[in-house]
Amino acid sequence: MSSEPISLDQALASFDALWSPRIVTRVNDYDVRIAKVKGEHIWHVHEDTDEFFLVIDGELRIGLREDGRERSVTLPTGSAFTVPRGTEHKPYSADGASIMMFELTGTLTVGDRHDAIPDHVDSTTGHALER
Repeated sequence: MSSEPISLDQALASFDALWSPRIVTRVNDYDVRIAKVKGEHIWHVHEDTDEFFLVIDGELRIGLREDGRERSVTLPTGSAFTVPRGTEHKPYSADGASIMMFELTGTLTVGDRHDAIPDHVDSTTGHALER
């Protein structure tokens, strides 16, 4: 990891791929990832770890399935939300957004259980940020 400050604007400008997070840095055992998103991700679950979202730009909605019910939270620019471990969720952005996530290092972007993975969703543990 870099010992220099990281410009999130420059980091986001360094790639175009959607739903393909880049690892900006690590904090203890967690990756700090950024991603550009537009359209739908997939329903998925992280069984053993929470997932933190911060919207840097745009708007992100997260569908949640809890206690046999479905609901959605809307995150405008500057908003944060944590999806609790074991909660089925599906991020979505109609017009596109730039987001930051904190995830346990090694966590797959599609979780431990998920729907079929479409071509536009990157199923990885994140990519190194090109500097």
